[in-house]
Amino acid sequence: MSLATAIASPSLSVSIVVYRSELPVLRATVESLLVAIDTARQAGQLGAAAIDLIHNAEPSADFSELSDALADQCRELAIRFQLLEGHGNVGYGRGHNLSITQVNSDFHLILNPDVMLSPECLLQGLQFLRDNPAVAALSPAVQDGHGHKQYVCKRYPTVLDFVLRGFAPARVKRWFRQRLAWYEMQDLPESSPSVHIPIISGCFMLFRTEVLHRVGGFDEAYFLYFEDFDLSLRVHTQGLLAYVPAMHIVHLGGNSSRKGLRHIGMFARSGLRFYQTHGWRLL
Repeated sequence: MSLATAIASPSLSVSIVVYRSELPVLRATVESLLVAIDTARQAGQLGAAAIDLIHNAEPSADFSELSDALADQCRELAIRFQLLEGHGNVGYGRGHNLSITQVNSDFHLILNPDVMLSPECLLQGLQFLRDNPAVAALSPAVQDGHGHKQYVCKRYPTVLDFVLRGFAPARVKRWFRQRLAWYEMQDLPESSPSVHIPIISGCFMLFRTEVLHRVGGFDEAYFLYFEDFDLSLRVHTQGLLAYVPAMHIVHLGGNSSRKGLRHIGMFARSGLRFYQTHGWRLL
């Protein structure tokens, strides 16, 4: 790619918040991101790129060694790399905001530290955003680590939907299979993009940066959970949210039903704030 093409191509910033993540998984995440950035660049869809790694845990020798190695890889690809740490565990949304408030890119990617991008993931997403100026944010097609599809686009949830999806045993979920399928938007086509998506998942959210700035990034009152639901709804006031199945990622993360009581308590507090802000729907 020529220098002139790089200047004309849009810029991308990426923020990844890390808290006691498995370091081999984090390395694989960033390395898959680097491949996706390079693929988009080679196709002329991306110019400057920057990655902010926000470390919400205490500094450690092992993490410093990994971040230094990742910084070297980024330097070889002319990608700016910045490690932000020493601020303590400020929460997921506030951690991302440390990056969002200072970036000046065309597009910004919110990325979990346990997500593997396909080589053409960013290429497909950036092309779609450039061709569809009314779209403010994108969600990709997602599989878990076993190759099973994850449904990450959502309709506005009722309290019952959350209880069923997060905590109900499998036999109870089977009784409500059609209801959960509707909530998870399992009716979306996989052969073409869909717009007018109400809510997208925080594991991978590709935004127009100017929209993120207009809505003020994440609501920092959410320490963990529901911050992506809240952000989706606020961004939706500025533009469309879209599902682009040509973008592929693998997400290794779990859900709140596998967490301990402390996480369940945070889930409940964040859910209360979400419904108090956006409106209650019980059933």
